[in-house]
Amino acid sequence: MKDNITLEIEEIDRMIHEPARLRIMIYLSLIQEADFTNLLYNTKLSRGNLSVQLQKLEAVGYIDINKKFIKRIPRTLVSITDAGVKALRKYKENLNRILSSDNQESSE
Repeated sequence: MKDNITLEIEEIDRMIHEPARLRIMIYLSLIQEADFTNLLYNTKLSRGNLSVQLQKLEAVGYIDINKKFIKRIPRTLVSITDAGVKALRKYKENLNRILSSDNQESSE
């Protein structure tokens, strides 16, 4: 039988848990929307890595990606969705629960 901590760890959202995607999600949760260049600068990811991670987050519905032209210059805008906000909140709650249960067990 699995213990509670193992079960809680299994509940961690792997889509968010990956470090690059976690950076993107946290940053977007703070500002709601950013363009690709802003995300590139603030997450310190390479263009290719950022692009791949954004596609993965968009595929599960955590972010929206909108491409448009402003004075003939292409601009990619990325925003966190309601589902993304909820998923990040749940991720944080699960992680806090795991960390607090780990502290309780090690103090016993």
